[in-house]
Amino acid sequence: MTIRVMICEDQEVVRTGYVTAFDAQPDMAVVGAAADGPAAVEAVAGLKPDVVVMDIHMPLMDGIEVTRRIAGPGVVAPPKVLVVTTFNVDKYVYEALRAGASGFLLKDAPLLELVNGVRTVARGESLLSPTVTRTLIGRFADRLRPAVPTPDEDPLAVLAPREREVLRLIARGLSNAEIAAELVISFETVRTYVSRILTKLDLRDRVQAVVFAYRTGFADDDR
Repeated sequence: MTIRVMICEDQEVVRTGYVTAFDAQPDMAVVGAAADGPAAVEAVAGLKPDVVVMDIHMPLMDGIEVTRRIAGPGVVAPPKVLVVTTFNVDKYVYEALRAGASGFLLKDAPLLELVNGVRTVARGESLLSPTVTRTLIGRFADRLRPAVPTPDEDPLAVLAPREREVLRLIARGLSNAEIAAELVISFETVRTYVSRILTKLDLRDRVQAVVFAYRTGFADDDR
């Protein structure tokens, strides 16, 4: 399947470089590009790309707000958003993920890493290393926790006991390989559990699973 990619980047040289790099891949096609926020929102609505490569700092509307509008809560069939920026600042990572991004890379990342990043988010996986996930959890866990008591209805009732174990480990920032070692099961079995968890809880990727675990208080209790 060809991955339909759209570029949102205000610097023409960088934008042109991205278009050239992605179009050169046998499994990708660049369907459009935008140089400012409003143009990006309009283009995504019309072109319906699979993956949007998003810069954070753009004219008229920043990439975080664009991400929120094209992939945030309530958006039907949103594209995957891979944020690429020169700013390695935790708050940008946090805000981008809360807005609906599936991954985060720096612009100085090797080209192969960027190309593989598009493939990763296109598969429905998140592009955050466990180390980054743990850092975010440690620094922003208080914001992720629910501001009001969790309703009596258990939002995790749909999960089997083993799936709850896996979700708890995801919330701790463990990779699939680490979860497999922790539970003494195969890597493929972990992938199956993760897929079931995302499907049952109607979550897009494991980043959303981490946020869900903290928002519901599940990451803090022994359910």
